[in-house]
Amino acid sequence: MTKHIFVTGGVVSSLGKGLTASSLGRLLKARGKRVTMQKLDPYLNVDPGTMNPFEHGEVYVTDDGGETDLDLGHYERFIDEPLTKASNATSGSIYSSVIAAERRGDYLGKTVQVIPHITDEIKRRIGALAGSDVDVVITEVGGTVGDIEILPFLEAIRQFRLDVGRENVCYVHVTLVPYIGPAGEQKTKPTQHSVTELRSRGIQPDVIVCRSDRPITDTLREKISNLCDVPLEGIINAPDATSLYEIPITMHQEGLDQCVCSILGLDGEPDLVEWRRLVNRVERAWKPLTIGIVGKYVSLPDAYLSVVEALRHGAIKHQVDLKIEWIMSDHVEGLLVGDLLKDLDGIVLPGGFGERGVQGKIEAAHFARENMIPCLGLCLGMQMMTVEYARNELGLLDAHSSEFDTQTHQTAHPVIDLMDSQRDITDLGGTMRLGTYVAVLDEGSQVAEIYGDAVVSERHRHRYEFNPKFLAEFEATSFRCTGMSPDGRLVEFIELDGHPFWVGTQAHPELKSRPNRPAPLFDAFIDASLKRAEGLDPSRFVPVTDSAESAPTIEKSPEVELNLDADAAASPAPLS
Repeated sequence: MTKHIFVTGGVVSSLGKGLTASSLGRLLKARGKRVTMQKLDPYLNVDPGTMNPFEHGEVYVTDDGGETDLDLGHYERFIDEPLTKASNATSGSIYSSVIAAERRGDYLGKTVQVIPHITDEIKRRIGALAGSDVDVVITEVGGTVGDIEILPFLEAIRQFRLDVGRENVCYVHVTLVPYIGPAGEQKTKPTQHSVTELRSRGIQPDVIVCRSDRPITDTLREKISNLCDVPLEGIINAPDATSLYEIPITMHQEGLDQCVCSILGLDGEPDLVEWRRLVNRVERAWKPLTIGIVGKYVSLPDAYLSVVEALRHGAIKHQVDLKIEWIMSDHVEGLLVGDLLKDLDGIVLPGGFGERGVQGKIEAAHFARENMIPCLGLCLGMQMMTVEYARNELGLLDAHSSEFDTQTHQTAHPVIDLMDSQRDITDLGGTMRLGTYVAVLDEGSQVAEIYGDAVVSERHRHRYEFNPKFLAEFEATSFRCTGMSPDGRLVEFIELDGHPFWVGTQAHPELKSRPNRPAPLFDAFIDASLKRAEGLDPSRFVPVTDSAESAPTIEKSPEVELNLDADAAASPAPLS
């Protein structure tokens, strides 16, 4: 029977429930278990698709077009399994389903209440992920214990243990052990109160993960065990880590996976050889590289979480000591452009919606093109690269996207526009391209070489497209549309002849990037940025060592080959 693990949190938000759940998923998968994951969010939005990035961070998109919480990105990157829209449920979607059922008469005239109707719907969604092809379902409950909106979820997971049997459920509670500077002590009281609140809802945690900025002492561990009625081996410390990919190793050393497996009756030992080698590469990165992200939401880096992680994946492959410069696109205008961008080794133009800051993206694309700086455009970034080229090389000075200039489609040069089939749809949600779409790449093109294939698939989340009416005009120059939809209607990739890397895609390749398998475009982008940096200043890439070694090296294990190019340590790789 499928086993279920529920991860809750207390005291404060942003403690790392998602990373704890992801790390546990990685450890169980390393034991040979078939793992899937789910996030339950208490907010009333049906999904995060309409939420402000400053409010919620990025919207993660699944293969089947689900607009989901960013924690699903952590889940996929750690367990390396594609999830679906069923892996994210919100209070809004749950209440909508129950109300729709009531309107259809499904409840036969009964009074519809939180218990049992809302809780039953929550349990149905949890159970829907179980099956003969899944050994373990890990469900993270968003929010913190004590929040009023989380109560139906706590009641549902309490009931769930009775429904499927105690031996098939494990409760993991993540809580805070703060360090009080003036007293010079770590305090367990917040953890005690959080567990007391959880127990008042009928849930006794099996495991407590104690988040702290430094390791906790054995004395504190014993105190938490005694006062929270959790066995000592169930008190797991998760101190701050320098890299999030270290967390599974730390959790294993603390015994998290062994404790959970004992509770659930799961066998096996984890094979962490490949993951340890991955962490080793992170720790021994030595090639300095500065990448600028020119975006609209840079004051909240979580808005570009998958972009950052995809950059890091490429950096891991090439042992790059990556520095990210966050540049507000509103500021990249006029005389400031050169000052802000001239010292960058590469530039990323990420996605976004709305007019604010688009001129800065256009000027950044122009600066990168003119100065031969590697530039990767994602979704809106690709669209603004197109607008930039149209204005400055094709002489279409009024070229723009009709998303930002509602009159553009009435002029001669809407180079980015809605397709004719979309224009009459009044519900803009109906015009979105969401999920995985296939592209056919031109033989011999830069992107075809990067992917090593003529047909590729990437995830999308956008509404506006490259206007095919201008295709011939663009392709009469060095601007090439080298990836198209199978029917030849939609432009998916652009590139520029004669430039080391000026590549844009309508997709979001960052969503499929993995720490041991960087997305091809990001891999190629990092490679191009490294080559530029090394060409400009070779002295930056001469390692300083106390021995005669010419460069840091990573020992290779004969048992497992990390899924990276064998010569990655010697030559940098591209990103996308």
